[in-house]
Amino acid sequence: MKVAVYTIAKNEAQFVNRWAESCRDADYRLILDTGSTDGTQDLADDKNIVVYDCNINPWRFDDARNTALALLPADIDYCIALDMDEVLVPGWRDHLEKMHDEEVTRPRYKYTWSWKENGQPDLQYGGDKIHTRHGYRWKHPVHETLVPTGIEKHGWCDLEIHHFPDHAKSRSQYADLLSTAVIESPHDDRIAFYWARELFYMGNHEKAIQQFERYLQLPTATWGPERSAAYRFMAKCDPSRQMEFLRKAIMEESHRREAWVDLAQHCHDIGDWFGCYNAAVAALQIQEKPLEYLCEAFAWGALPYDLAAIACHHLGAHREAARYGAEALALDPENDRLKNNLTFYADAIASI
Repeated sequence: MKVAVYTIAKNEAQFVNRWAESCRDADYRLILDTGSTDGTQDLADDKNIVVYDCNINPWRFDDARNTALALLPADIDYCIALDMDEVLVPGWRDHLEKMHDEEVTRPRYKYTWSWKENGQPDLQYGGDKIHTRHGYRWKHPVHETLVPTGIEKHGWCDLEIHHFPDHAKSRSQYADLLSTAVIESPHDDRIAFYWARELFYMGNHEKAIQQFERYLQLPTATWGPERSAAYRFMAKCDPSRQMEFLRKAIMEESHRREAWVDLAQHCHDIGDWFGCYNAAVAALQIQEKPLEYLCEAFAWGALPYDLAAIACHHLGAHREAARYGAEALALDPENDRLKNNLTFYADAIASI
């Protein structure tokens, strides 16, 4: 089995050594440099990484990645598209060997996108940027995805990739690229969702709602978690319709925690304690945490327990409040507010 790790880079000197070390067991390592001025190329050369210069103009992520892919040797079995701010967890090659034996063309793996302050994983989902050398190409100018050109076979392996994001990196080019992507692929539900979400991030809430509604009407927009997320974004865009949109989000995907916790928070904010309690408990009854990118950490931490505790206190169920409050504190033990709340619940029980 021959493995190539490839990436595109511009001014990524701070990540070169870590990136190179994590994939040192690869047979071939390639960086397509698109205009670095910070010494990225020199550092890569010192690590015996193959570096190509390329000016992608106009800039598109898919053109850059396809260029890098085309430069890989033809006899490579697996290609790993590993961004410069990502690392392969040691032992990765043995896990990939099993996929090769099973003739898997698109191995899936656990991907950690973000981290909590205590160093524990935060957002995790199934990654999909490992593929066979032939039979795939990248599509879309941004939020690019691998598209098979023939029959593909998926398989899950124990390989892991960790992401350590550079929060200083600008997203300024995303809007224009997404606008181009929508023009090129107006019926692509994934791109439609990302475009609407980007409008939300930009603060253009009225247009975001219009684009989320367009997304929801697309015949291919059938994935429940994403449809539910669209309604949750719409609830944030228009507070006057928040209850309406959150109920629709739950109808789309009632066995996910996120919309239930959003509803519990909304009921908390308006003082609807029965609604808050019922929504928080509904969320907590969901025990299986999905491994995909729309699974948000807040729904699986202390918040639903905290909301249930507060609701119970207001409803006079102080022992239940203490029980849920203790669960919340166990998940966020350094939170002073949760500590104070638990003391408050205990005092309420003692006064009965």
